[in-house]
Amino acid sequence: MTRICVAGGTGQAGREVVRQAVEGGHRVAVLSRRPPAPGEAGRDNGAQYFRGDVTTGEGLAAALAGADVVFDCLEGQSGRALKNFADGGARLLAAAQDAGVRKAVMLSIVNCDRSSFGYYKSKAAKEQVYERSGLETLALRATQFHSLLAGVFAAGSRIRLVPVVKGARFQPIAPAEVATALLEAALEAPSGVRHRVVTVGGPEIVGMRELAHSWQQATGARGRVVELPLPGGMGKYLRAGLNLAPGERHGTQTFEGWLAMHADSL
Repeated sequence: MTRICVAGGTGQAGREVVRQAVEGGHRVAVLSRRPPAPGEAGRDNGAQYFRGDVTTGEGLAAALAGADVVFDCLEGQSGRALKNFADGGARLLAAAQDAGVRKAVMLSIVNCDRSSFGYYKSKAAKEQVYERSGLETLALRATQFHSLLAGVFAAGSRIRLVPVVKGARFQPIAPAEVATALLEAALEAPSGVRHRVVTVGGPEIVGMRELAHSWQQATGARGRVVELPLPGGMGKYLRAGLNLAPGERHGTQTFEGWLAMHADSL
């Protein structure tokens, strides 16, 4: 049995790591700034929850005590969290090293080091922190989650317009399948390589317009699908197909399959 600490274990991917680790018989500690109370949604009764903050170091030692592996599923999408994202990773790794943790695995984004978009740049900066760490580390880069696309379509449909980025294709993947890949990478035998980068993508590559139509069919949402140019770093990233990993098709859950599974909550 392995003791696992999941930083960000209340987020989309983190919850899946926690669930699968508990089901696998591992002892799981969850580190979160706002851990859910007993009985609240998002809490796994088989895990132990700790309140902590990687931006200050508060609570890290208690959550990491006795851990063999730490997962970094934290997000920092805006404001102070985005600004301090890489520094938070360094603080988590330092605390992990002090606690005797043997391996650290972080969730990252495909080709994040080739994007000028701020959120993706923060992921690349944290990867560099992991590469410099004294621990054995691994950055698992994933393509975009199915839920990201569903969220974009849902936001636009409120004004009866479903936005599609001109020329964009996606290779979306289910958070559960990313969590499986994270666990497999964390629990494998020591590789002898101090730092590795691994990429996982969804099972199929589909144009954004086709994905929008699939979403409309699944949800019954009305609205005109509108193709729009996307300026800036994210637009350049998508136009270049850097959000894709054609040679790294993992899992089996397509966007349509994910929509069918989550029909009641869309």
